[in-house]
Amino acid sequence: MLAPENQVSSLDETSVVDEAIASRRSVRAFLPDAVDDATIRDILNVAARAPSGTNMQPWRVYVTKGAVKQRITDAILNSGIRAEKAEWDEYKYYPDQFFEPYLTRRRANGFGLYGVLGIGRREVDRMRAQHDRNFVFFDAPVGMIFTIDRRLNQGSWIDYGMFLQNIMIAARARGLHTCPQAAFAPYHRQIRPVLSITDEEVVVCGMALGYEDTSKPENEFRTDRAPLEEWVTFVGEGE
Repeated sequence: MLAPENQVSSLDETSVVDEAIASRRSVRAFLPDAVDDATIRDILNVAARAPSGTNMQPWRVYVTKGAVKQRITDAILNSGIRAEKAEWDEYKYYPDQFFEPYLTRRRANGFGLYGVLGIGRREVDRMRAQHDRNFVFFDAPVGMIFTIDRRLNQGSWIDYGMFLQNIMIAARARGLHTCPQAAFAPYHRQIRPVLSITDEEVVVCGMALGYEDTSKPENEFRTDRAPLEEWVTFVGEGE
């Protein structure tokens, strides 16, 4: 039995959605070309259609450009706190110790990125310099900082992830690219005074938004994905 007409997507619609999802990636070098506020508002408006438990909509976004974005950069880079010394004291993004298969995937990601940049495995200073490019939002004209009320629970963090993904997909539909950046979270003390973020808000992450600089080698890097057989179990009919 066919589904009602209004529940069936055309091939063109499917292709557009699939392409927006499949072409989303973490771009690490942007052009200086401006992104107008109307486009940013459109992206955030459609992204806010993300589902959330009892429609709580737990997200809060600080959109920064120009001098304010630079103040965030300066506050972090002038803090003297290296990434390896930064404290994840608001929440933990990564496990205390990596294990398989996640350790292998993490290493492949790091080695792959540094490989296209010509950074050797013992070139610690160059690795640090590349990591610090997070804090200039990889030269994107727009830098967003995301926060969540600390009184909310894990369910709202799940909702938040869907909201962030929506932003990235909506950006692709408009010819823009993004880079979600957890690297900002441990620097909440430096970010708070710049944006007047209240103590009740946890800095979740940042995100760069802009147009990809296709001339940069770091943007040639592509990650892979584990095959379905590694992480999907079908249970039920057809066993």
